[in-house]
Amino acid sequence: MESKKIILTGDRPTGKLHLGHYVGSLKRRVELQNSGEFDKIFIEIADAQALTDNFNNVDKVRNNIVEVALDYLACGIDPNKSTIFIQSQIPELCELTFYYLNLVTLSRLQRNPTIKDELKLRNFEGSIPTGFLTYPISQAADITLFDAEVIPVGDDQLPMIEQTREIVRSFNNLYKPIFREPKEMLPDNNTCMRLPGIDGKNKMSKSLGNCIYLSDEPEVIEKKIMSMYTDPNHLKVEDPGNVKDNAVFIYLDAFCKDEHFEKYLPEYKNLDELKAHYERGGLGDVKIKRFLNNIIQEELKPIRERRKELEANIDEVYKILEDGTNKAREYASKKIIEVRDAIGINYFNK
Repeated sequence: MESKKIILTGDRPTGKLHLGHYVGSLKRRVELQNSGEFDKIFIEIADAQALTDNFNNVDKVRNNIVEVALDYLACGIDPNKSTIFIQSQIPELCELTFYYLNLVTLSRLQRNPTIKDELKLRNFEGSIPTGFLTYPISQAADITLFDAEVIPVGDDQLPMIEQTREIVRSFNNLYKPIFREPKEMLPDNNTCMRLPGIDGKNKMSKSLGNCIYLSDEPEVIEKKIMSMYTDPNHLKVEDPGNVKDNAVFIYLDAFCKDEHFEKYLPEYKNLDELKAHYERGGLGDVKIKRFLNNIIQEELKPIRERRKELEANIDEVYKILEDGTNKAREYASKKIIEVRDAIGINYFNK
């Protein structure tokens, strides 16, 4: 087993990426990529996983692969530093998943909190596709086939990482210790772990339609922010307001810096002062929404402009995906030989 420091992370291609992806993982990936601390960074477009609940809508998955790639590149993922690959094009992942299926019981999968939540979200409780139920095993194959040691995730994915560690321990004890146990890396800012949607009631989600997308035009972003949920009891400007569970202030916690006040709201020094004013009354929702809009527009403008440049040369984006997938396949093909040797099914090795 190599002792290199390796990261693996990724997204399901079921739509363009949004602010929740950005603050929860994507921005951090760029920072980690540019830190120089890691020997390899693998970023997976998990199309095979996306098919587990979109098997009857393949075009949705297929069409969004390039959309996710555009968002990656626009945010600063550098194909010279990170390997972007398409999951379904690495058949070794299917092979390893098949071996791992023998190491996990059905009841253990059904106890996985992330799976339980997502089954409810998709109304699968009565009729669960086997592929969807077993995707934590596929995810474990993704992580371990690439020897990933560090997995940047939100707190909702912690049960998946723990399940991967269980599978690694089972495999290493039963066969040979060729896999390392991965460690999660949570966002530094707790607010970034689970950014709510603009409705304030749910996690930002493509399926719930409560997202601000990285590719949204300025007028769309402004319209979404001005419609955001705040405090339902803050009916008049003079009313005291609640900042807890207030989506606008949650977004400010995630994005706001002291320098934003000097630029856009100079009557306050920092976010604490703004919160204190809102809580004692005398500060309207429109004012804080306009402030948030300025911050988000500043954050997303360079991403949107870079994305448009990339869209003008889409063949180059596909070339990046092909090259990255070939590179990942080369790594996976070597690792799967280790797996077969460990299990003892290397029948024709001399």
